[in-house]
Amino acid sequence: MAEKIYRPNVAAIILSPKYPEKVEILIARRIDLENVWQLPQGGIDKGETPRQALFRELEEEIGTNDIEVIAQMPEWVSYDFPTRVAEKMKPYVGQKQKYFLVKLKSSSKINLNTEIPEFDDYRFVGLKDFYKYINNFKRPVYKNVLKYFKYEGYL
Repeated sequence: MAEKIYRPNVAAIILSPKYPEKVEILIARRIDLENVWQLPQGGIDKGETPRQALFRELEEEIGTNDIEVIAQMPEWVSYDFPTRVAEKMKPYVGQKQKYFLVKLKSSSKINLNTEIPEFDDYRFVGLKDFYKYINNFKRPVYKNVLKYFKYEGYL
């Protein structure tokens, strides 16, 4: 059996500038899939650290990297793609992700009209409403990550 290959990736739980008084997480709606909301994420380029990839990906996806890094999950989290996605992502069977908890600075300006737009809408949602939007295969990963940051006292 061939070894499974996972694409190295970063993902961001982006908190609004109102944090810590109010916990609101940015979710964005994908441009290429109908009503699929997710956290911003993206691949780590060769020679890039996860932290460098985080700042680059946020600039590419939401038009700003004007953030403060609050914490990062120490371990990598991996998941397998559903079959329909795996076909497009060969040779990768899934992604291994490094999660960061970040806060938008009050000076941040989100702009989804980036060079290669990935999202067409975004909103900030509270923890209790988060899963009303996230109903795809990433849901178990998000639950695990949010549980970790909650346990550590950040959320």
